Amino acid sequence: MMTVLVVSQLLSWVGILALGVLLLAIARQVGVLHMRVAPAGALTTAGGPQAGDVSAAVEARLLNGVTTTIGGPAPGTALRLLMFVSAQCPLCKGLIPVAKSFASDERLSLVFVGDDDPATQQAMIARHGLDAYPFVNGPEVGQAFAVGKLPFAVLLDAEGTVLSKGLVNSREHLESLIVAHEMGIRSVQDYIAQRTVAAA
Repeated sequence: MMTVLVVSQLLSWVGILALGVLLLAIARQVGVLHMRVAPAGALTTAGGPQAGDVSAAVEARLLNGVTTTIGGPAPGTALRLLMFVSAQCPLCKGLIPVAKSFASDERLSLVFVGDDDPATQQAMIARHGLDAYPFVNGPEVGQAFAVGKLPFAVLLDAEGTVLSKGLVNSREHLESLIVAHEMGIRSVQDYIAQRTVAAA
């Protein structure tokens, strides 16, 4: 009986050790996979001004009726983040608080742009606490930047140069706009493509 108990315990310890080794092997493989997976970035689009182009100054109207200029030179301003959103877009609703936090952390000037019924936009502003942010409502800005899908973001400098742009649906995508600008590339996708060509 004692021998059976000892053998049983030995087999249990061998099983536990084998599971530990297996777990370490799996963790190593997950690490390797993580290194090989390309970083996700904002998906750039072909239309409108591209990274490096100076955007045109577009006269637009805020929801409160005040006329403003979007794009073009704005000397003395911080980097400007244009967030194109809609009250009808579920992804936009989830990304709005992320964009607010991101702009605050990166010290960006944040402007929301939409093209919906004003009452619907006002309800969204109230729901998401956007009173402190300029909110342009009209088609002019979206047409100038050739925005076809939402949520979409454009990063501009003080001269009105498009630093980066693209479809975004997470903080990582927003961060990729800053990363692309800091690395001097148009987009994360361009960087990956360059590395792929260099490695071939």
